[in-house]
Amino acid sequence: MNKTEMAEKLARKCDISQSKALEIVNCIFDTKPGAGIIAVELDGGRKVQMAGFGSFLTKRRAARQGRNPATGATITIAAKTYPAFKAAKGLKDRVAD
Repeated sequence: MNKTEMAEKLARKCDISQSKALEIVNCIFDTKPGAGIIAVELDGGRKVQMAGFGSFLTKRRAARQGRNPATGATITIAAKTYPAFKAAKGLKDRVAD
């Protein structure tokens, strides 16, 4: 499912216009600077928790040594902060076989 399809389903389920549903989806998931509720919270180092669904959070990967596969030379891979999602038990149980 992509963003447009999600907005279509939201519009049908909540009986709102498709343009309003797309606006809501964008308000939550947009990645432009200063936009998107989830991205803004993660930028601030905060966690976004939705009970029964899961948590969006940031994790930190330390700098480490790597190897250039083409030349075999040792390189330093910089430290990095990255977004992560941890599914809640309710979501895990629902999709489990």
